[in-house]
Amino acid sequence: MNLNITGRHVEVTPAIRDYVTSKLDRVIRHFDNVTSVGVILSVEKLKQKAEVTLHVRGKDIFVESDDTDLYAAIDAMTDKLDRQVQKYKQKQSDHNHETLKHQEPEA
Repeated sequence: MNLNITGRHVEVTPAIRDYVTSKLDRVIRHFDNVTSVGVILSVEKLKQKAEVTLHVRGKDIFVESDDTDLYAAIDAMTDKLDRQVQKYKQKQSDHNHETLKHQEPEA
């Protein structure tokens, strides 16, 4: 997995990098087919914003979150990403079961 963390108008310190990495590890643990992850952390006046694009086979999952605190924005972003990854994984498994159901010979 390729992880790219970018800061717009904010310096990405090692503490922030470790925090984002630990939060994303929790999400990526659910899903094995992640090819790359791009994280953008930005500051606009009083609003801290965190965005992530998760590249998986066949789909890109994009999530953004903003808050007054950067760490709270990262937490909200990973929670949203976790829900979307689980939803995508559920759709994939449901879709695979439907194709197997159609392939069975009828008696």
